[in-house]
Amino acid sequence: MKPTQTQQGFTLIELVVVIVILGILAATALPKFINLSGDANEAAFQGVKGAAASAMSVNYAGCAVTNNAVTPNKCVKISDCNLVGSIMQGGLPAGYSVASVATTTNGNEYTCTLSLTGYTPTGTATFIGIGAGN
Repeated sequence: MKPTQTQQGFTLIELVVVIVILGILAATALPKFINLSGDANEAAFQGVKGAAASAMSVNYAGCAVTNNAVTPNKCVKISDCNLVGSIMQGGLPAGYSVASVATTTNGNEYTCTLSLTGYTPTGTATFIGIGAGN
């Protein structure tokens, strides 16, 4: 009696079918991964904008405690939106800038516009700046 032989491996047709199915899945999923860099850029931009707004608020709170007297580590004079980098930890990241808007009245809110060289945000590019230490 001959011992029975068992099949080992896959046929060429089975391998081709699997490769075709993987190709179809990759083609449908690829557009979702391509757009992730745009989402990451927008998230980074909105994060810097939020940090700038928070820095303005924290600085105003420190100035309110000292009756708007410029005091080291408590109150920094903010008379223009573009000075926000001086109160942010580490300053504004490279490539970012804030349009000049005079914030000369203590406690008044001003609309400041953030921009990034070579990038146009899909969300809003403005944040609230607060005059302090004037």
